[in-house]
Amino acid sequence: MAGMNLTATAPRGTRVRRRPWGSFVVLLLAAVYFLLPVAASLWFTVDDPAEGFTFDAYVKGLGDDGLATSLGLSVRLGLATVALGLLLMVPTMVVVALRLPRLRRVVEILCMVPLIVPPIALVAGVSTVLSWEQDLAATPFYRTFQLLQNKSFPLVLVLVYTVMSLPFLYRSLDAGLRSLDLKTLVEAARSLGASRTATLCRVVLPNLRPAVVSGAVLSLAMVLGEYTVAKVLGAEPFSVWMVHVGEFEAQVSVAAAMLSLLITWGLLLLLTNLAGGRARNRRKTTA
Repeated sequence: MAGMNLTATAPRGTRVRRRPWGSFVVLLLAAVYFLLPVAASLWFTVDDPAEGFTFDAYVKGLGDDGLATSLGLSVRLGLATVALGLLLMVPTMVVVALRLPRLRRVVEILCMVPLIVPPIALVAGVSTVLSWEQDLAATPFYRTFQLLQNKSFPLVLVLVYTVMSLPFLYRSLDAGLRSLDLKTLVEAARSLGASRTATLCRVVLPNLRPAVVSGAVLSLAMVLGEYTVAKVLGAEPFSVWMVHVGEFEAQVSVAAAMLSLLITWGLLLLLTNLAGGRARNRRKTTA
């Protein structure tokens, strides 16, 4: 009986830990799936059959004036898209969550429409509207059409990209709002005398910062990589310039793609660290 008790109680004190081999294999396969194309592209940019290992592709790309011009245009378009999208979506989502919860499904469906409509169909409709410019030459709208199609900063791209970014912004903000007790926060701020603007800017937005950052990064990455709409509308942001250069210099085009990938990752890390740093500072001050 004593031996039976020993054998019965021994497993209780020493638990056998199972190694998560399945999770490790899944993570390894995911890492290979994502990193292998990046590594192959990186090797293609630095490998020259004649000269061996060289950075000539990056030197040529950085020395091209079109790189700075197109990349600057893409960054400005991305920032304008993020600003306009957040300006539209944050107040809308807050009002729907507080006052009109029955419209949540309607807003969700409307924001998901850009995922259903192909970009080529969307830009075809936009091109049709822009073709009315000559018919409106004698009206004040003619100047508006010219302003929308300004080559240095095409505002029409900002409008189209804002529509295309709605799914990313909605999902990020919706997840952030669901994790908050929004009514309690707003009622507490209002009871202390805060105005609606102060409540939104100083109470709601700080608590939504991670959601805002994730939506902004996804929208910015979408703008940097979008090609179809920009090409059809005759603009030349970074993606269009990269494809154009690839017709003559394949290595330079891939090197530019690597640079854009680094820029996107850098912006992601920067915005994430800013959001996380402010959140940590706020917790320290409250503690």
